[in-house]
Amino acid sequence: MKTLLKGTALLVVLIAVGATTLWLLTEPTALPPRKTQYVDMHVHAAGIGAGNSGAFINEAMADSYKFDVYLWAMGVTEAELHAQGDAILLRKLSQRISDSERVSDAVILALDGVIKEDGSLDRERTQIYVPNEYLMRELPQYANLHLGASINPYRPDAIARLEAAAAAGAVLVKWIPNIMHIDPADPRIVPFYRKMVELGIPLLSHAGHERAFAHAIDRYGDPQRLRLPLSLGVTVIAAHIATTGRIESQRNFDRILPMFRTFPNLYTDISSLTQVNKRNYLAEALGHANLHDRMLYGSDWPLQFAPLVSSLYHLNHISLAEAKAASAHASQWDRDVALKERLGVPEAVFERSRTLLGM
Repeated sequence: MKTLLKGTALLVVLIAVGATTLWLLTEPTALPPRKTQYVDMHVHAAGIGAGNSGAFINEAMADSYKFDVYLWAMGVTEAELHAQGDAILLRKLSQRISDSERVSDAVILALDGVIKEDGSLDRERTQIYVPNEYLMRELPQYANLHLGASINPYRPDAIARLEAAAAAGAVLVKWIPNIMHIDPADPRIVPFYRKMVELGIPLLSHAGHERAFAHAIDRYGDPQRLRLPLSLGVTVIAAHIATTGRIESQRNFDRILPMFRTFPNLYTDISSLTQVNKRNYLAEALGHANLHDRMLYGSDWPLQFAPLVSSLYHLNHISLAEAKAASAHASQWDRDVALKERLGVPEAVFERSRTLLGM
């Protein structure tokens, strides 16, 4: 994040100087009233353990400036978490989703940790931990929030945890292999994959490099390592179309593209693709007509804040009036949908999250 913020500072200044006057003088395109029932299938949660949530952020993350940035982006303060418990974040999320005209539901993602050789949770190497049990307890209070479970398959009781998550209504399993220290190509995981197929639960796995955390094992984000679950019949959703980093001098994005032709059970989400560091990838991906039927809508909330995201970054693809219109909404989700619509995302992509997840 620090590198990203530094790297975008000059761009933000140049855009501001060159476009602010026109921005202020240009009237936004009229926005016809329209309410949709889209599902955001990529929404993060976090916590510090307040209110007996069991969640935590390790010392390295807590001491980082990123911690304060993420709290600000989520719209909570550390004092609020201590006073009202981590669940205040879920209450606020539910209300914000209710306030959206375009998005009616969100999949809230748990996040398991690193597992030691003895099968226990490695708290020192786990940067952020959001347990399934916490979300299972809290989410039933909110009709518009749904469980995205997270289970490290190296846990001795991983399959039992998967069955419990399915029984609790989990619509997917979420991994960030880079920080959970999971090798998706490890044959030891095959029984876990087979159980996912049996239960009909998709795998939402981060693909590409990971820069939102203090450190990561980026070889585990190589999309080619997802061939094993795909070959076994797991429905895999490769997050962000692998639009970060390179492996063997090849963009991860280019490494995943041929896989869509090979595996009909491979999908991807368009979360985070309006961020400044990925500003041209969505347009490039939409240029591949064969990808349209494999895309799902997600936001990667809370990573929707300026200067990380702005419609101004996309003036090479949309007009200034369109950019201003996309920013004219009070809701973060309405802004996210509006910008992606103007960038050319088909309506079917927004609708597919609900369909694929059986919601």
